[in-house]
Amino acid sequence: MNENIEKIWVFAEVEGGEVADVSLELVSKAGELAAGFGAAEVGACLVGHRVRHLADGLFACGCQNVYCAEDAEFATYRTLPYTEVLTHLLAEHRPDIMLIGATPLGRDLAPRVASRLQVGLTADCTDLQIGPHRDPVRKKSYENILYQIRPAFGGNIIATIVSPEKRPQMATVRPGVMHKAEPDESRSGNLHEVQVDIPRTALAVEVLEHNTSAHRVDLTGAGIIVAGGAGVGGKENFQLIRRLADVLGGEVGASRAAVDSGFVEKPHQVGQTGTTVRPKLYIACGISGAIQHKVGMQNAGKIIAINSDPDAPIFDVAHYGIVGDLNLIIPKLIKAYKDNAR
Repeated sequence: MNENIEKIWVFAEVEGGEVADVSLELVSKAGELAAGFGAAEVGACLVGHRVRHLADGLFACGCQNVYCAEDAEFATYRTLPYTEVLTHLLAEHRPDIMLIGATPLGRDLAPRVASRLQVGLTADCTDLQIGPHRDPVRKKSYENILYQIRPAFGGNIIATIVSPEKRPQMATVRPGVMHKAEPDESRSGNLHEVQVDIPRTALAVEVLEHNTSAHRVDLTGAGIIVAGGAGVGGKENFQLIRRLADVLGGEVGASRAAVDSGFVEKPHQVGQTGTTVRPKLYIACGISGAIQHKVGMQNAGKIIAINSDPDAPIFDVAHYGIVGDLNLIIPKLIKAYKDNAR
């Protein structure tokens, strides 16, 4: 089957009155995927209350069309009303690909929509590509299929999943794994106002109060991350990692081994089964550099690795490597930084 991709859509999640970063990352990725098909449209679904002005930011990031559903009922996310809107839009416009951020909202919404449309869905993707697929069972060949790539079996393998038979091909994508392009304010597009009749049954749940709290750990937005691994040696020694992060004004990260050993809490984990990060500076302390960790941090601007093993795989991706005991090196780094900051 020779199929072309005509429409790649993104669900534009609204967070704190702004389009979430992961949605803008996906718009940029959709633009990359669409570039190989010339006339392929990059579209976005924007749902909320008084959110029409946010379409300009989506146009600046590369959307040609934004489908906006505005209503007071959409002011706070509820599963059923949002499912009705997105299902209606996808059934009417039939995009080839639908991408949603793997946020708490996206993880709730995407499977509902996929179930309604009876299409496949791959969750928590870390990469997206397009290519051919040969089905050995049905003995069919397909062109321009979305490769939905994600870790599997606890991060021990990388799986490539395809949904060749149904449209749209749906995937949720982790925040931070795609590069967000610089917006171009000169870009413009078409804003389509969408009216959807929401059945009363979808409004059965009423939101009486909505409370939010700031994230305690913000790895995706951090410019500097100091991360510790099993080589730190213990929970007490992990205080060295925290001290260096505090001095540099950065966040504390960790490998899965450090988290599993109880040195630090799960929200600090970087890697395939944690958070994917792109800081300006990443300092890896006592981290051996297993592939599961490297794929989560290898796109950092500068990587400094501290490890007592000169053959540790982390040095393969590090821009600067220090071989030695981190218990001796980190205090010297802290002192040197403080002395030069005076």
